[in-house]
Amino acid sequence: MDLIRWRKPELSDPWYEFKRLQNEINDLFNLDRSPATEGLFDRPFSPAVDLVEGPEDYTVVCEIPGVDKKDLELSLTSNVLTIKGEKKQEEETKRKDVYRREMWKGSFQRTISLPGGVDNQKNIEANLKDGILTVVIPKREETKPRQITVKAR
Repeated sequence: MDLIRWRKPELSDPWYEFKRLQNEINDLFNLDRSPATEGLFDRPFSPAVDLVEGPEDYTVVCEIPGVDKKDLELSLTSNVLTIKGEKKQEEETKRKDVYRREMWKGSFQRTISLPGGVDNQKNIEANLKDGILTVVIPKREETKPRQITVKAR
């Protein structure tokens, strides 16, 4: 039977602790929660967005808890929907001991590139309820699926 010498990686690599510390610091500051398809003007703290295509329209759902309706601005230019807003923080009490702060505040902007076929002329509905913004954008008539009847002779 042969004995195999086992080495701890931290003993064989003098830089192990520095690499481990660097990885921990990188994980601490890794705030990239957004998908790879970011808009050009999106901020680091941007709310999460879902884009769903239905037979008659596109629905954009955006999580913006704590944002007031008056602090939101929506615009649609050609096929690009822009959601701008600001989340204001409530006045803090006189307590000085803050041990952890993870809730974000400040302005945000999301730009969502919609597929072709958006109808800018029809009514676009935007509703804000319980921190969820829902924007329903209708499709143009020529892009909607049509039912074709088959006639037999």
